[in-house]
Amino acid sequence: MKAFKHFTLSWLVIILFIGFFFWLYQLTKPDYDKAEEGEEITNLHPEVQEAVETLIDRADDIDIEVVITDGLRTDEEQEALYARGREDDRDIVTHARAGESYHNYGLAVDYAIRDHDGEIIWDIHYDGNDNGESDWFEVADIAKDLGFEWGGDFNRFPDYPHLQMTFGLSISELERSYRPPVEED
Repeated sequence: MKAFKHFTLSWLVIILFIGFFFWLYQLTKPDYDKAEEGEEITNLHPEVQEAVETLIDRADDIDIEVVITDGLRTDEEQEALYARGREDDRDIVTHARAGESYHNYGLAVDYAIRDHDGEIIWDIHYDGNDNGESDWFEVADIAKDLGFEWGGDFNRFPDYPHLQMTFGLSISELERSYRPPVEED
């Protein structure tokens, strides 16, 4: 009977272990369906949300379809992204842990471009509107004009899909609960 309990406990531990890694995999794998559809723009700082909507409209005016692939992230989502490339064979996608990203405060989004066939394009040199300029860089220029900082300009770790508005606040200040003001209408 003792051997049976030990055998059952061993299998239970193995099943829990496999379940944990499946759960971790689900957290860290890219959500291609979400990227294909674009993420609904919610829970962002109101000025960031308005700027994102303006960005999408201005890009559409020059025949570029911007798709928001990521917005506000929970601490769990941020930790899962941080684990990518550190706990598996994929590329590292962020150096920010939970609480260390402007995404965690509703102040950042990631974008991609949708081509005329409906496919999401991650190629930063793609010129879908055939004007001789990279659509990614055209979108980045519009975003910067709207007050965003573009991750492609980051020196240490260029992050081409990333746009953020810091309102002059550092991550350290955000971690200490400082928040950008919200203008009343």
